[in-house]
Amino acid sequence: MARENNIGENTKKNRTKQGLSQEHFVKKSGVKYTTLTKIESGVIKKPSVLVMAKIAKALEVSIDELLKK
Repeated sequence: MARENNIGENTKKNRTKQGLSQEHFVKKSGVKYTTLTKIESGVIKKPSVLVMAKIAKALEVSIDELLKK
């Protein structure tokens, strides 16, 4: 269960490390703004595989990287 909470944290950490604002990341990833904010804040704990793939591709990391503790 702890893994689910890390998806949002890891997404935000990687996004900010790359200097991307949420707005810029939304354009780069194709993920809706509301979906991204819900994932980063932990409201959405289990995003779909498609959304995870878009986030990972935009951040240039693996899905496994987003799932790390």
